[in-house]
Amino acid sequence: MTTTTLAVLVPLLPFLAAVAGLLLGRTAPGFIRPLAVLPTLAALALAATVAVDQGGGSPIDSATELTPTGSIPIELSLHIDGFAALVAVLVGVVATCVQIYSTGYLRDDPRYPSYAALVSLFTSAMFLVVYSGDLIVLLVGWEVMGICSYFLVGHYWETPEARAASFKAFLVTKLGDVPFLIGLFALATDAGSFQITRVLGTVASGGLGHPTLIALLLLAGVAGKSAQFPLHTWLPDAMAGPTPVSALIHAATMVAAGVYFIARLLPVFQASSAALLVLAVTAAITMTGSGLAALAQDDIKRVLAYSTIGQLGYMTGALAVGDRGAAVFHLLSHGAFKALLFLAAGVIIHAAGTNSLAAMSRMNGLRDRVPDAYWTMTVALLALAAIPPFSGFFSKESVLGAAEHAATGHAEHVPGSAGWIVLVSGLLTALLTAAYATRLWLLAFRGRGAEAPDHGKQPLTMTVVLWVLAIPSLGFGGLAYRALPDWFDGRDLAPTLTTSVLGTGVALVGGIVTYAAWRHTTALAAGIPLGAVAAHPEADAGLVEAEAIASHQPAYGDVAYAPDPGRLLLGPLHRHAAAGFHLDAVYTTLFVRPVQAGASLVRFLDREVVETYVRGAAAVPRLLGAAVRRAQTGNVQTYVSALLAGTVVLAVAVLLVATGA
Repeated sequence: MTTTTLAVLVPLLPFLAAVAGLLLGRTAPGFIRPLAVLPTLAALALAATVAVDQGGGSPIDSATELTPTGSIPIELSLHIDGFAALVAVLVGVVATCVQIYSTGYLRDDPRYPSYAALVSLFTSAMFLVVYSGDLIVLLVGWEVMGICSYFLVGHYWETPEARAASFKAFLVTKLGDVPFLIGLFALATDAGSFQITRVLGTVASGGLGHPTLIALLLLAGVAGKSAQFPLHTWLPDAMAGPTPVSALIHAATMVAAGVYFIARLLPVFQASSAALLVLAVTAAITMTGSGLAALAQDDIKRVLAYSTIGQLGYMTGALAVGDRGAAVFHLLSHGAFKALLFLAAGVIIHAAGTNSLAAMSRMNGLRDRVPDAYWTMTVALLALAAIPPFSGFFSKESVLGAAEHAATGHAEHVPGSAGWIVLVSGLLTALLTAAYATRLWLLAFRGRGAEAPDHGKQPLTMTVVLWVLAIPSLGFGGLAYRALPDWFDGRDLAPTLTTSVLGTGVALVGGIVTYAAWRHTTALAAGIPLGAVAAHPEADAGLVEAEAIASHQPAYGDVAYAPDPGRLLLGPLHRHAAAGFHLDAVYTTLFVRPVQAGASLVRFLDREVVETYVRGAAAVPRLLGAAVRRAQTGNVQTYVSALLAGTVVLAVAVLLVATGA
């Protein structure tokens, strides 16, 4: 088969698996697990074959008109360059690992068949986004991922948290998709085509009439899909879904789609210096804000969620300084270690037997109970903190090196201020990342919280996947920075001395300071006895712990929480960071309450005005009908009497008229 045929099969196989899974879920449950794993594994093998055939050389292009639409046709086309080939392999690896892992994680879930089918559909949609050479077809995959996330985040729909999270994820991402769609139409109008190659050709020839407006409209959609400020608030709440879904969304689909979209259309954004500056500021706010928020979270999955937001900020920062190679390099590296972090967190949650015990302040003795998760998560956290020689060091340094390159005025079409913004915020985020990674490791594996029930050994399908993902988390970066330039734009991705020293230095400082703070809070809390699971689960764990330390008394008498260095490091900022800096409250004040007030007004007008009018309009005929009904007695004598009386009245009237005349 040709490379084009293989590429078509990559998104098609998971799609067919999704359809078959939805149809056979109830009638043939024994086929569900093979249908979940084997087509995705086959798609991974085909994606790897396509990557080998593409080899970082000339892009593979193929197109056929999907339907005649007039002057701007919609085409079913492929455009596979080095970026697309490697990102597709990442999607296949993570999706396969998630499907294998889920066979153990959700082995007793009655809704596993629909879950597995939706994961396959999710994977197919991301493959479509990666390989598509037409913006409208790309949009189809973009929107299918949105609806899949709605159903998967709401998998545990019995809980109000899952229902609210799924609705919020769908609503916030759709809020960004509206201007995104307008931007796509404006771009196609200027370029005269939805084909990506023709759009890029128009940009190269200076044919875009409104580059800033188009870029800003597209950025709104990217901010929603890739959880960038100010549309990032849906992602931490999306942790209400199953943990493997979180791994898929954060590592290889959905949030990665926005970054990949900008990387593919970067010349469109480079045509506007203002758009690059907006992107740089957005990345800076996203990075630093999410780092502070992650340092204050108690739920392990919310820490990882804010971590994803920050790492995506690194990627958009690299794009803001015009280096899509560094952005996609970090996308690939981050995909491996973030999938590992979430799946290891899933092992911890599975060991406790419930999502409600994901609070790190209540963890105790997990190092010995889940050794596979302990060692692999340690590798992933070191990669996240960008400690050499782990993969995150090389990819993050490529971003900081690109920012330094732009800050010193060596990047074409990029404002120097954008470089400085990304560089300074990137170094600050490196400090915060190491701090919250160290805090997570200490609280999860060396915590003094309540002992959770032991639910036995984890399924082999879960632990094997962790070790598979640990390999690229450890060794991918050192090999990739030498080979990837040939697949990308040829720009050097090797770490530079200045940013390597600064980045590693601040990361070490963040880790050491956090460890010292943990030791300090541990010493203060040494007099607090350990106890059972909290008798008041609704209480703020950090607040309980702080009050207990201050009084040197057990919290609630028999409740113990692990000392939290985050509260000590953040001080008065902790309360605000834990609440995501109250951005949801701001949205509630600015948007939700006015909409609710408008809805209440409409309801009042409908009930008190419109319905009153309708009731009044119906009452008049009803009264007339009642009056007429009284006259219809059915008595013939009454009718004859009325007739005679009427005749007499008419005769008298005629006589009077005649006499008057």
